[in-house]
Amino acid sequence: MIERNDDPFALFGAWFTEAEASEPNDPNAMALATVAADGMPSVRMVLLKGFDKTGFVFFTNLESRKGEQLKANPKAALCFHWKTLQRSVRVEGLVTPVSPAEADAYFATRPRSSRIGAWASKQSRPLASRFDLERRIAEYTARFGLGEVPRPPFWSGFRLAPLRIEFWKNGAFRLHDRLVFTRADLAEGWTIERLFP
Repeated sequence: MIERNDDPFALFGAWFTEAEASEPNDPNAMALATVAADGMPSVRMVLLKGFDKTGFVFFTNLESRKGEQLKANPKAALCFHWKTLQRSVRVEGLVTPVSPAEADAYFATRPRSSRIGAWASKQSRPLASRFDLERRIAEYTARFGLGEVPRPPFWSGFRLAPLRIEFWKNGAFRLHDRLVFTRADLAEGWTIERLFP
């Protein structure tokens, strides 16, 4: 049974630490669901790059499909699934951009090739051939030479501030354990309930 905890971020932190020790690949992988202007949902895998009591942070090209959808409708959902632990966490909430300083700080930690790739990739837009991408990578590699690779103006991050966080733990005979934290707005405290499987 999931132990009751009045702080969902503390509970997530404990589970995430266990996932880092047990998952063979990318324990920070999460499904990110957004909604287009026409109401059509879209989901893809992204990487969690930080979390605290203000929310869950990820980074992307702002001109990508998810970037455009988040600009039009700043609400989203996340789902973590840790197969080896037989656990998942679902998060729903409001999305805001991270600060330029926060985006700069994270971008500076990325490998140089990833920073150049951020400049070269027109994420989510049509690509005529792989050669076109390789040509753009070569152009930006030459452009920056041995110098610093700054963060592109179209690349930044988002923070999802949760209004709902659900913890799920596998149970025998599909009698799973579910603990959900909800709040009507970010200034309120959490309501905590157990749910039927």
